[in-house]
Formats: sequence, C-alpha cells, structure tokens
Amino acid sequence: GSKGMVGSAIKRNLIKNGYGNKMIGGEILCPSREELDLTDFASLKCWFKKNNPSIVIIAAAKVGGIYANSKMPFDFILENLKIQNNLIELAWEFGVKRLLFLGSSCIYPRNCPQPISEEYLLSSPLESTNQYYAIAKIAGIKLCESLRKQHKFDCICLMPTNLYGPGDNYHPFNSHVIPSLIRKFHEAKSEGSKFVECWGSGNPLREFLFVDDLASACVFALEKWSSIKAGAPCDSSGEPLTFLNVGTGHDLSIQQLACKIARVVDYQGQIYWDVTKPDGTPKKQLDVSRLSLMGWQASISLDKGLALAYEDFKEELAGQRLRS
Repeated sequence: GSKGMVGSAIKRNLIKNGYGNKMIGGEILCPSREELDLTDFASLKCWFKKNNPSIVIIAAAKVGGIYANSKMPFDFILENLKIQNNLIELAWEFGVKRLLFLGSSCIYPRNCPQPISEEYLLSSPLESTNQYYAIAKIAGIKLCESLRKQHKFDCICLMPTNLYGPGDNYHPFNSHVIPSLIRKFHEAKSEGSKFVECWGSGNPLREFLFVDDLASACVFALEKWSSIKAGAPCDSSGEPLTFLNVGTGHDLSIQQLACKIARVVDYQGQIYWDVTKPDGTPKKQLDVSRLSLMGWQASISLDKGLALAYEDFKEELAGQRLRS
C-alpha cells in the first residue's frame, strides 16, 4: 500500500528516520498495484520468495466512506480479507521478523463506552454502515493474534482513528468526511454557491489524525513494541495485546469540523444539513492511553492539518488540469 495516503506517509517517515539506506544494506520495497496483485496468493508467494522482506507493513486496503460502504459491501469485505490474509500468512511462512497490520477504529461497536478502550472489541454490535469493512479488519487482528499465540509470530496491529492529509481521496462519493467536505466547500466557493449541503445532522462526534502522525506512530511501534517480548502492553486481564489504538484523544462534532473547513477554504455561504441522510456512529473517540504511556503522542493540530490538506487538494486539482 505504499502508493496510498497511509503507505506513502509511512515511506516518508521511514526515509526520514534513516531506513532503506542502501549504503548499509537497507531497502524499502514498494510494489505498486500494477506490479503486484495482493489478492493473488500465488503471485504474492513468488514475490516473497524472490524479495525475502524482513519487515512487512500492511497499509493496503479497500477504503471509503458511508456511501461507498453501503453500495459495495461485498467488495469491501472480500477484497480486504484477501489482501490481509495473503500478506499475513505469507509473512509468517517466509519468516518475516516483524509485521505491522493497520486496521481502523470502526472495528469497535456502535454504542460502547467512551473513550473507546481496546477491551471493547466485540463487546456489542457494530455500526451497520461500515460493518463489512470492520469485520474484515477484525479478522485481520484475530489472525495476527492467533499467529502470536500458536506460533510466537511477532505481529502487531495499530487501529487509527479517522485519517486525513496528503494523498487523500477527494472523490465526490467514495471519500471520507474531511476530503469530501474540502471538495464540497472548494467547489461551492469556486461556483459562487450560496449554500453547501452536508449529510446527516452534523451532531456525531469524531476524532481525526493527520496521516503523518500515524506514520510516526507506525515507526515508533515497530521500534518500541514487540508482541512476544516482556513488557508488551497487556489488556485488563493481563494478556498481551496484539493491537493498540492511535489517535489524538480529542474529538469534535461534524458541524464544528465543517465550520473549520469552511474557514480554511474561505467559503462565506451557508451550510445546510440533510437530516434524511445517515449519521453513522454517534461518537467515536479512542482511548490512546496505552500508546501514550509508551511515549508516543500526535503532534499536528487539526487546524494545521486541515490547512495542509487543503493545499494538497489544490495541488491535486492543478495536477489534474495539467494531465487533461
């Protein structure tokens, strides 16, 4: 997944921290989707045999917002299961030293205590609007957990909150909330529209993490956390955890978010909320205390991150015009 928003941010952070230096025998392997089909087990097995990676970071996934999840549930569950199952099994089979699997905060139940601790996984029903994607990610966590328990395979998982930043998907229907709103407000400003229509009531509370902060958390976790060594984070019953939450620990309403984005874009019109559209989970704020106790914290504020994301969006638009 090195070409996506998350994967490219992780690659940037690895290079920043001195990894992949060929002068000392390092290399960062970044096969593109065109070069390697992660859903094809046989082709992927040949790639592992040829390249023999020592560390595997799984940032590849089929992702999208409420609209995409509702229209393509089969695609979301099957493609994600294939990608992660193939990579995790082959990483274990070929003796990879460390594996990092990236999930999502949508693995947690719709209505569970806040902030959401790792112990709340599978404690009650999922949010229906993204359950197929969530079930695939839960399966990935459990596959990693079972390999650790049965074969002492050193695999860890991070569950980030809602992500945004450079390289995001700004598609009008298949994007997440921040890129979707950035596009809406930018187009409304460009067209002189007097109002912008947003889905739902705007009341749900969400937490957002700039993608470069997640990248730093990934490198930090690989350096500091082994699931099979003493001192690994444990759950409330003393069992080693295979997955940890990643976020800022702070949330805000979608209405507040929309107002922030309108200010960044300098849109002066009105915001209309279409309450006939679904809201999704009422509140989703992660308990990030375990990763914080290990020494990691997010460093990029939402205001700064939104400004950077808007600049990225404008660069993407300029690139599209040049290509056309």
